[in-house]
Amino acid sequence: MTTSSIPGISPPSVDLVFARHETFHPRFGWLKKGYDKAKENPKIFLENDAPVVLGVGKNMVRSIRYWCRAFKILEDDRPSEFGKNLLDDEGWDPFLEDPASLWLLHWYLLRPTCEAAAWYFTFNLFRGIEFKSENLFQGLVQYRTNQGKNIVESSLKKDLTCILRMYVESRGEKNVSEDSLDCPFTQLSLIQRGGEAQQYSFRIGAKMSLPSEIIVAACLQFAAAKGGQKTISLSSLSYELGSPGLVFKLPESAIYNAIEDILPAWPKNLNLSDTAGIIQFSFQDDPNDLARAILEKYYQ
Repeated sequence: MTTSSIPGISPPSVDLVFARHETFHPRFGWLKKGYDKAKENPKIFLENDAPVVLGVGKNMVRSIRYWCRAFKILEDDRPSEFGKNLLDDEGWDPFLEDPASLWLLHWYLLRPTCEAAAWYFTFNLFRGIEFKSENLFQGLVQYRTNQGKNIVESSLKKDLTCILRMYVESRGEKNVSEDSLDCPFTQLSLIQRGGEAQQYSFRIGAKMSLPSEIIVAACLQFAAAKGGQKTISLSSLSYELGSPGLVFKLPESAIYNAIEDILPAWPKNLNLSDTAGIIQFSFQDDPNDLARAILEKYYQ
């Protein structure tokens, strides 16, 4: 078992809030329902009849609102550009039938500004690969302390429980809870159970359900966040905080293969080069525009 490394100060790309999900992880249908209702009425989450309109309890209304904002499909309770692209009735994948869309949402959850601090810590700052839940919790406690935040430990435990329910598959267990069955993100299998109780591990490596287009679009968006540069090293895409390598738990080779895989379709826009042993990914046009074009082509 490796131990966690706890950097002291969180980057400004993270909103240091905890336990806003009301203990509920995102469930099947919630994001589409929240998006559609907010498109009809941006104030729906604050209306007295919101539980009736959304068909859930009051706490779940708050949870749906939180997740729609955290995944960046809503901005100030109104459909975002990303939300429209993905979840509109004529969007890329309004009912999230393609597992690629779950990977894309996972990426957007952790993109700046990330409104799920415990998630950011777990995927970017926590350095354990094999770990027990207590290791992750203690790392999260230290992270909170280093930020100078006065967050009660019960809130951190709620976040930890939510993360594990959200990503750990429950198949093969004798007693599978309804909560575990109802979370689409368990399909990603990013976190797996270990042989002992409360023991887990990140699944590091290429993922069959993660298309090259999603990886490369994430690489371009990550590069765009750095400014006007037209080149970024493969090591930055693999190991820097907030990088696709950390968020998707991919080795450098998997990111290289993904870029190489789509180069033939974008010969004038994308390039891989090796200079003095440093592999560089370069692009000609605005990286955000390229990312959107790649995603649109994939979903078409």
